This record gives sequence, C-alpha cells and structure tokens, in this order.
Amino acid sequence: MFKNKLVLFSFLCFSPLLFNIAVWAQPGKTIKTIVVDAGHGGHDGGATGQYENSLRSKEKDVTLAISKKLVAELKKQLPAVNVIPTRTSDIYQDPREKARIANENKGDLFLCIHADSGPLKTGRRQVGTRTVTRYKISYTGKGKKKKKIKTPYEVEEPVYEHFKIPLTIKGTSVYLFAAHKTSDKLKAIMKDVGEFEIETESDSTYSSFDINTPEGRTLAQIYAKRYQEKSDLIATIVNDEIDATGRPALGVNQRQTGIWVLQATNMPAILIETGFINNPEDERYLNSDAGQQELAEAITKAVIRYKTQLETQQTGAK
Repeated sequence: MFKNKLVLFSFLCFSPLLFNIAVWAQPGKTIKTIVVDAGHGGHDGGATGQYENSLRSKEKDVTLAISKKLVAELKKQLPAVNVIPTRTSDIYQDPREKARIANENKGDLFLCIHADSGPLKTGRRQVGTRTVTRYKISYTGKGKKKKKIKTPYEVEEPVYEHFKIPLTIKGTSVYLFAAHKTSDKLKAIMKDVGEFEIETESDSTYSSFDINTPEGRTLAQIYAKRYQEKSDLIATIVNDEIDATGRPALGVNQRQTGIWVLQATNMPAILIETGFINNPEDERYLNSDAGQQELAEAITKAVIRYKTQLETQQTGAK
C-alpha cells in the first residue's frame, strides 16, 4: 500500500505534464453552467400512482413540472449562471442524449430530478355476498341400478375485491454514483478513448490531454475522484436544505447498481428522488404547486451554498 503511494507521489512530482497537477486536476471552482434533467418523458412514463384512490400521476409529468420551477428559480437567484434543461416538454430522451447535452454544454453541475416508488402490496376485503347454487350428492339403488342424485341448494358466499396498498415511506432522498463505480465515471471522461478536456484555473480555455498516455490516465483518475467528492458535497447540502423545510430528508445514498446518466456526465452530478409517488401524502405534495416550488427553492438554496463553498475554497487557496 505504502509502496504504491510512493510510486504515485514520485510520478506526480517528476512528470513534466503533471508538474502543476494541483491546478490542472481540479475542475473549475466556479459554477458557470448548470444542467437540469427532468427524468423520463414521452413513452417512458416512469413510476405511476397505482395505490387505491391515487391521483394516477406519472413520474414524467411530476419531474417536468418540478424541473421547470427549478430552472426558473436558479435563473432568478443566479442570473449570471447559464441554466440548461435537458427537456422542456413531454419527449423521450435516451440517457446518452441527456449526457451529450450536459457534456457538450460543458456543464459544471448536473441535477437529475426523479420521483421514487416501490413495490406495492395487494390487499383484499369483502365487498358483499352473492347467492350461489351448490349440489348435494347422494345415491340410490345398488349395483348396476345405483344412481347418483344431485340435490341443489343455495348458499351465500362472500365477494372480495383486491386493491393496491399505498407505501408508508415518504420523503426526499439524494443519490450519486456508487463509489465502486468510479471506474465507469472514468470511462465517461475518457469518451471512448478520446481526448480528455479540463478547465484550467488560470482562464476559461480548455486544454486537451491524450487519455491514452499514463499521465493522462492518472490525471483523469484524479479528476474522477474530484467529481465524486463534489457530487457528495452538493448531495449533502441538498439533503440539509430539504431537511430545513420540515420535509423528511432520507439522506445521501449510493445505488450499488449505479445510475448510468450520473456516470456518463463529465461533471459533478446527483439524482434527487423528490418523493414517493405511491405514498398518498407525497403524491399530493409532488403534484401541488406549493410542493414543487418548495423543492425548487430548497435545491436552489443548496446550489447557492455549494457555489459559495467552491468560491470560498478558491479564494482561500490563493
């Protein structure tokens, strides 16, 4: 372990390309462009309200409504920042298209809006009775003369109906790509063995490095680690701001199966599960203007705090 660290330290110190690694390895510590993604869309409706007496809402509609309010709030409170939505209408976008939009616009932060769900249990209850005819079987005679006699009689039997039981869990949770998926993030940065672009601290120009070289690969690994740390930072702040609203904040999570769109974006990225669409209280909240606006404002406050922290770190480093 120590030997590996020593080799890496020596490499970073003596490689001409990475002499200024402390500067080059850091994504720009300012937020110029934010990409807001409304999950699902078009033929992909996402989760739907399925419990008894639900609003039958679709995740794609909820995410679009919240995203529009979030974009508006970000533009209002951060007028100097370029805010780009991946979609503004009910269209389907392949995750690769979402990542392309974010990467081509050189986003500094990717916010993916979703609504959670979960498996619903099925309940059963009696709704009435019905009269059914049954038959009592008896026999007469013996041997070849034996005959079966069916005597009808009526009975009342219960009638049941089945229904979906709503979820009891509610609240907002934040996800980032799993730590063990850093290699996948690195693959996204590599862009299918293409060139790797980073923004320097000295100006806003982009410098290209060949990812096929050992130096470029090491740089990209450090860069991916930076994304992981910053994704965790913004996720934690979003969770704090959700908690401040009084709404259940379910913490920062890492999906062990990974989330492709978060791994394919060349920037810090988080996915916000705004609420459980199959919980009655959450579904009403997610469909209300007040709930959507509260979420938009909470996320915006988190982004402002995150931006301020990055800029404070930059000032302190000078």
